Amino acid sequence: MPFTFHKMHGLGNDFVVLDLRHQDVALDESLARALSDRHTGVGCDQIMVLREPADPGHLAAFEIWNADGSRAEQCGNGVRCLGRYLQLNGDAPAGPFELGGPAAVIKIECMDDGMVRVDMGAPAFSAQRVPVLLEPVDGWYHVEIERQTYRLGAVSMGNPHALLVVDDIDEADVAGLGPAIGSHPAFPEGCNAGFAQIVDRGNIRLRVFERGGAGETSACGSGSCAAASILHRAGLVDVTVRVTQKGGSLIITWTGGEDSVIMTGPAVHVYTGKVE
Repeated sequence: MPFTFHKMHGLGNDFVVLDLRHQDVALDESLARALSDRHTGVGCDQIMVLREPADPGHLAAFEIWNADGSRAEQCGNGVRCLGRYLQLNGDAPAGPFELGGPAAVIKIECMDDGMVRVDMGAPAFSAQRVPVLLEPVDGWYHVEIERQTYRLGAVSMGNPHALLVVDDIDEADVAGLGPAIGSHPAFPEGCNAGFAQIVDRGNIRLRVFERGGAGETSACGSGSCAAASILHRAGLVDVTVRVTQKGGSLIITWTGGEDSVIMTGPAVHVYTGKVE
């Protein structure tokens, strides 16, 4: 049966949004790969799916499919796009609302200036929660790749992230080290590999190689939250940080401890289409 989709992006990190509250699509691994293919399908980094909520207090539930057909637990740019879609569709209230997700309940607010603010929950730094099969040394993990040791930060933002601090983001070997870190045996569920250059205490530059077939994306929302929280915990940046990526900037605020990471940034509806 034909079905409708929406193409959206957050800082160039692009998504196919499927609203399955009002249509029936037998989404599986094969269809997810076909839709995500940039040559023979619609093309996207990930597929965001809306469903009827299990909790009456939630506006909707959502799930995330990677480009390779696997499932993901969290996506910061994707949930901002869901918030914008629900606002444009006339479903979102004026204030904050909640969506039930694979990893946690997400609180979203669409701002008057076109920005979308998301409560991403508290970062989880324990090795068991990331997960990572190493013991940290002063909060950092030492990972060997091709006989060279790299010092990585690691955190779960609902999905696993590793972070390498570099001197020059433009010279970072994201294409080589990204997949090597992301598939390293120390990370049993894989991880998104971030590379951060600290400009000053209020600004960092970031590149992220994402697991699940997306590779390096123009922006990563959960990766921005991970980088800001890892660096703030290490005392290297302030509570609020501007994270600049190829696609643009996000504002990330984390006051520490069990407080939530707050992400603010744009989300754009590109077009509506139909798959026959």
